[in-house]
Amino acid sequence: MTTSNFDNPEDEKLAVLARATLRRTGAQQAGALRDTTGRTYVGTNIASHTFIRDAAESVLTIALTSQINGIESAVFVGNGALNIVPLRDFAPTCAISALQENGEIVPL
Repeated sequence: MTTSNFDNPEDEKLAVLARATLRRTGAQQAGALRDTTGRTYVGTNIASHTFIRDAAESVLTIALTSQINGIESAVFVGNGALNIVPLRDFAPTCAISALQENGEIVPL
């Protein structure tokens, strides 16, 4: 696994959390989000017969249930498309990145 170089060193912590969540759960995708107070949240994709959410939708839902006021940054790992529209709607200027297996950081 290649080490990444985020502009904000706090985003590396999000990447570590997202990777650990992906490994721990065996999910297809995982994400970590930091709100504007510095609290972090993690989530994975959810797939059942009638309820399907990607990691971006899941981690936002988890954060919103804690009554966050804003999002500073979010980092995602894994495979598949992400619906970042709800993240952008809630926090238009937050940094959103996908971390590839090779360590490449892709801004979303």
